[in-house]
Amino acid sequence: MGDKVVILGAGVAGLTAADELSRCGFEVDVYERRGIVGGKARSFFLEDGRPAEHGFRFFPGFYRHLHHTMRHIPYQGQRRGVRGNLVTTKDVQVLQATRKPVDMPTRLWTWDTVFLRSIRLGARHKFTASFGLSRQDIGQLVRRLRTLLAACPERRFAVYEDEGWLEFSGAEELGGHYKKMVSALTRSLVAAHADELSVRTGGYILLQLQLAMLRLKGHLPAVLNGPTSTVWLEPWRMKLESRGVRFHFKHAVQEIHYADERIREVIVRDTTGTAIPVQGRWYVAALPFEIMKGLVTPDMEKADPSLGRIRLLTDRWMNGIMFYLGEDEPLVRGHTIYVDSAWALTSISQQQFWHRPDLGSVNGRKVAGILSVDVSDWESPGKFCKKPASSCTKQEIIDEVLAQLREHLKHTGKDVLADGNIVGCFVDQDIRLPNPGGAAVNLEPLLINTTGSWENRPQACTEIENLFLASDYVRTYTDLATMEGANEAARRAVNGILERSGLLERPGSAKLRCRTWPLRYPGGLFLWFRGRDRKRLMRENPGDFEKASELIEQLTLGSGSGNGGGRRGGGGGG
Repeated sequence: MGDKVVILGAGVAGLTAADELSRCGFEVDVYERRGIVGGKARSFFLEDGRPAEHGFRFFPGFYRHLHHTMRHIPYQGQRRGVRGNLVTTKDVQVLQATRKPVDMPTRLWTWDTVFLRSIRLGARHKFTASFGLSRQDIGQLVRRLRTLLAACPERRFAVYEDEGWLEFSGAEELGGHYKKMVSALTRSLVAAHADELSVRTGGYILLQLQLAMLRLKGHLPAVLNGPTSTVWLEPWRMKLESRGVRFHFKHAVQEIHYADERIREVIVRDTTGTAIPVQGRWYVAALPFEIMKGLVTPDMEKADPSLGRIRLLTDRWMNGIMFYLGEDEPLVRGHTIYVDSAWALTSISQQQFWHRPDLGSVNGRKVAGILSVDVSDWESPGKFCKKPASSCTKQEIIDEVLAQLREHLKHTGKDVLADGNIVGCFVDQDIRLPNPGGAAVNLEPLLINTTGSWENRPQACTEIENLFLASDYVRTYTDLATMEGANEAARRAVNGILERSGLLERPGSAKLRCRTWPLRYPGGLFLWFRGRDRKRLMRENPGDFEKASELIEQLTLGSGSGNGGGRRGGGGGG
């Protein structure tokens, strides 16, 4: 058995773990219930040649782990590998049902003087007029973000982890358009309700998005230049197979057998229903939490109580709908947010970024463009059908989404979604539509960082000596259910295996360790503010300060069991 590692799941986390472990010389077997790699990030092609995806991919400017991995995946001789397939977005379009559109550049230095002046003065410019935000509203948000920047890392865990973003932002107090905008952004971007999202996640991720707009260096917000599987995931799979990684597709994990303080074997089931025992020296569970929580046995929970707390985590739905168009007319060079949409819609005009000449056809009519839409609220009643998306039929979902989109697009002067221009539609296959009177089932929901949920998220390195977790619910710097979070979690799991296998004790082995990066915050005067805030918290609440300090130390080390994972890359992001 030796150094064999069994990886359960071939999503972004599983592929990252396989990449790093094979680099270090481990024997790697990956078991995946589907017939394709990628998990939520995968794409596929319909029978008529049309590309389809779970939802559009987006790479914000604060991502770092994913870019590092992509750079080392070969692609058609490109110097930067598949990272060269990232295309920069230029704008974010904000649409409301009753106001004119606002197109905001994603980089501060591309904003013209008039635009900057309008933000500062809150005068009669389209920024404030279209948003419906007053100078007081804008000032409130700026003050709240400034407060977050001045808070020490310990306060983020001791106070902001248990405080709701809606209350902290002042949206409840100010109400009106300010509350609408704050709520819409959280629903659309992370599929969470503003009143359930913690300040530590909601506020600081919003801050990261804003800070990325100000940096002269670093990554630009980007999307891929083709279907995800074509330009990223399949080249990644081929790279791993060339290293000797073995993929076992259509093998679903059924049971994890734990005995004598170790994982002894995992039972997987193939398409014939045959139960197959799988054994290895190390096990990496790169499964989403909604699956992993059903595999944790009482004995495993007794060995590591954090495994049992996975069941307390919360999920929401965030799935895609694609409209295939006879004539392509991009809405904006980036993403569009539909603020008043009952189902929290966002979209991207895909074809402008894709270097793919053939998008297939429907009934003999060629597809020239794709409007890819994410639906982030499946629980609220639709504005027109009066039912939540989870209770609608496929056609009802399509009709309601179309109605909500058109209500917003009428102010743009573009008739992209005219009936005659829609060639076909596609609803994410992970949504299993209901029988009459039933409700839909989502095979891949999204983890939500609710207030206090950090306590229920485990470390990548469990208290079971040969079990490691690599998924976006693991405690990471990224702190959000994203591809970036999954990639970082896998790096932490690999560092744990390197530590526990003794490889890091060998001379010259330090380069084997996977690098991890904390989120970046401005220094200068803000360092002084954070230092002052640290002293104040230490004085006012020494107990909470001490507990928060321990959490930050665990995060920096990469594991509560002291494996040192991820120490390259910096401390707690303070």
